Amino acid sequence: MRCLVVYDISDDQVRAKVAEHCLDYGLDRIQYSAFLGELSRTHQEELMWKVKRTLGKHEGKVQLFVICERDWSQRLEVVQEGRDGAGS
Repeated sequence: MRCLVVYDISDDQVRAKVAEHCLDYGLDRIQYSAFLGELSRTHQEELMWKVKRTLGKHEGKVQLFVICERDWSQRLEVVQEGRDGAGS
């Protein structure tokens, strides 16, 4: 299942560890605090369990959304690539 994980965590070390967990599960970083990828339900639950343990008593909010193919195909996005600086 395609999953989107987004989070808002103020502690730098905790935030880095949560990002590491997402990468360990094969998710791709699509924004600073957002990851996307395919995860089975079992892996979704495992990841969120690890995230909860990592947060411990720190403040934070982590959400995992499952996105069906139909909804994914209807997404809208704007991507602006950076210029290399040559010829403005």
